[in-house]
Amino acid sequence: MRICDLGLRLKGTRLEERVEQLYDELATRELKFRPHCWLSDEWFTPDGIPGIAIPFYLAHPRLERLERKQMLEVEGGSRPTCMRILRHEAGHAIDNAYRLGRRQSWQRVFGSSTLPYPEHYSPKPYSKSFVQHLDMWYAQAHPAEDFAETFAVWLRPRSPWRSQYNGWPALKKLEYVDKLMADVSAKKQLVTTRKRMDPVRTLRKTLREHYDEKKERYGVGYPTVYDRDLLKLFSPSPDYSNNPAATVFLRANRRYLRQAIGEWTGQYQYTIDQVLNEMIDRCRELRLRLRRSERHSRRDLLVMLTVQTMNYLHGGNHRVVL
Repeated sequence: MRICDLGLRLKGTRLEERVEQLYDELATRELKFRPHCWLSDEWFTPDGIPGIAIPFYLAHPRLERLERKQMLEVEGGSRPTCMRILRHEAGHAIDNAYRLGRRQSWQRVFGSSTLPYPEHYSPKPYSKSFVQHLDMWYAQAHPAEDFAETFAVWLRPRSPWRSQYNGWPALKKLEYVDKLMADVSAKKQLVTTRKRMDPVRTLRKTLREHYDEKKERYGVGYPTVYDRDLLKLFSPSPDYSNNPAATVFLRANRRYLRQAIGEWTGQYQYTIDQVLNEMIDRCRELRLRLRRSERHSRRDLLVMLTVQTMNYLHGGNHRVVL
């Protein structure tokens, strides 16, 4: 079935309520700005457009279930996660509405918004120069993301950002956003277009084509390359039915594996954890169990996971999506 034939719209859905909540939060901050929202194939705010595209699967529970089955997660599926993303995208939208990134003061605080987006990035988890809002330390991906994340933290209702970030260099960014929003609240938008990029009514690809593309882009199909190595360590054979499940073994050794491989490779444990997640999912799909003792399996797994982690990183698999 083609996406354009699904007959989806925002009105009357839970998404409409969440967009209204975003508008209420903006009003509470005395901002007149209201980003227009529409359904598309993913979360994004187009360059130069003061609006937010929301993925179509959030408009219907059945499509959410399909998304989870295909992608193993539903980005923005719960109210808290949806609001976090909406606040982040609202940061991009207000940036576009007032062309904030062109201001010299903005560039002094966040950097140049014209820098090209990286295909992937290596975050510094313990840096206090950036706020922490979305996963993967997303503020570190690009100056525009740094601003959007800072705006989102500032916008969140009852956000204790002054105390939470006290003593952090990131506090200066929050204080700048606080002053900047007071400045733009009394001004008219410079960009008022209501243009919608890739609305659902124009998406003629089928759901199958959509998910084939999405899996390729985000690497969900990538775990199948682990199969050969996983089948050396584990087995789906009934002969091993009394042995521990590979998924249980991997979860039990998760912290140890992350720390050991992080020390060997110099890579962040978060990234290693992504590889582990994919391996666990693949072991569940293949119904694998241990072939050998846990001691031997742990040793062999360390070697294999180290190699796969390096392959994963060299393939540029950090998700830069918003």
